[in-house]
Amino acid sequence: MAQTLAESFLADLDELSDDEGPAGSDGDAMQEDGEGDGLDKLDDLDNLNYVDLAAIAKLTADPHYLDVMTRVRAALEGTSNEQRTSALLEDDPTYKLLVECNKLAVDIDNEIVIVHNFLRDKYRLKFPELESLVQHPIDYARVVQRIGNEMDLTQVDLEDLLPAASVMVVTVTATTTAGKALSDELLAKVQAGCEMTLQLDGDKQQIIKFVESRMHQIAPNLSAAIGSEVAARLMGVAGGLMSLSKMPACNVQVLGSKRKTLAGYSSANINTHHGFIYGCSLVQTTPPGLRLKAARLAASKCSLLARVDAYGQDPSGETGKKFRDDMAAKITKWQEPPPAKTSKPLPAPDAEIKKRRGGRRLRKMKERYGLTDMRKAANRMNFDFNVAEDEYIDGDEVVGLGSINKEGSGRLRLVASQQKVRLNAKQEKKYRARLAPGAATSGLSSTLAFTPVQGFELATPSSVLTEGEQGRGGNESYFSEFGGFRSLHKAK
Repeated sequence: MAQTLAESFLADLDELSDDEGPAGSDGDAMQEDGEGDGLDKLDDLDNLNYVDLAAIAKLTADPHYLDVMTRVRAALEGTSNEQRTSALLEDDPTYKLLVECNKLAVDIDNEIVIVHNFLRDKYRLKFPELESLVQHPIDYARVVQRIGNEMDLTQVDLEDLLPAASVMVVTVTATTTAGKALSDELLAKVQAGCEMTLQLDGDKQQIIKFVESRMHQIAPNLSAAIGSEVAARLMGVAGGLMSLSKMPACNVQVLGSKRKTLAGYSSANINTHHGFIYGCSLVQTTPPGLRLKAARLAASKCSLLARVDAYGQDPSGETGKKFRDDMAAKITKWQEPPPAKTSKPLPAPDAEIKKRRGGRRLRKMKERYGLTDMRKAANRMNFDFNVAEDEYIDGDEVVGLGSINKEGSGRLRLVASQQKVRLNAKQEKKYRARLAPGAATSGLSSTLAFTPVQGFELATPSSVLTEGEQGRGGNESYFSEFGGFRSLHKAK
């Protein structure tokens, strides 16, 4: 079995060698191509290893960079308060220099990232944990420059470079690190990288200072509204004032916002719409609950003011001051408490309004058909559970008397009074006509009269006279049991 296996393996090897013969030329060509690609990749890896700092960081030696920085330093040393020299913004030399500075600031940021990667790769041999503890490129360069090749970090003072908590973490981590001291050549490259990083950062600060000092000339209204520093940053990120004037307000609001990597943490405080405008003094003095709304308002005003400054419509900056005052007044208005709620009467019921005329006739009618005090007291109920309500039976119904003659009604005794019936002129005339002599009398009228002197007497009801007729003198006939019918004559 073993020989059989060995023979089979040898046979397979022979077949493989035979198959490779005719295809050898192609294989060699593929191998040569692979070797060529591998060499190119090795060259790229050498470049990525950052062997020489001058080969990868060429910005500080660029003539354009040196020219712009020379002009910026000369402008900062001079005290020039000149206004815009040209109506067109593109023809103004100060604006041209500002645009170049904004572009150069972006190049400086990219260069700082490249140098920072070089420092991390080289200093990783000495202190590999430092790049995760100090992540900001400028702070990292300063800490590396201060530490150098020192192994005992308790001998290095980092209090002026990092917060106290970070200093303690870096010091404790350095005691357990697996790094080793760097060689003199490698340490010199690291120190050169630190100096270049700090030089680039210093040049960037000078550019920002120059841009802020000239913003009152280029964009006076925008600087008056949100401040020269924020206006310079907006203009730098947008690529110039003309480009900023063409942006909508929603894009201006998010200029400068950075996307944060959460790494598994909560997204409650991610602040996605917090750009440069969110950091201006007008927004920061607003209560936290209204800051996003204030930033939205400031972005809309900045979009308008950028257009005003781009075409030089108001070099004095009064429009920007007016816009800032309006924004401050509106933010103050937002913070006022809401008005107190007032009790409003219920609306009128949705029913058909009866057509009744007003005036004296309606008032008389209400007096005639209005509720009496007795009826009002009967409709009123005392909320006293110990006192029973008086009731009476009216047929099959039990009628309550309410608060009539009860304690707490406000009266000692409630007496029903007869309401006067007032008649108009026409009704009073009819009533007098009925009482006139000769008018028809009711058949139920009695003819017997009782007098204290004569006793029962027989009288005629139709002989009753009015007061006017009695004043003029009238006759009254009656029957006496002594003298029969007699006639009385009253004296005039």
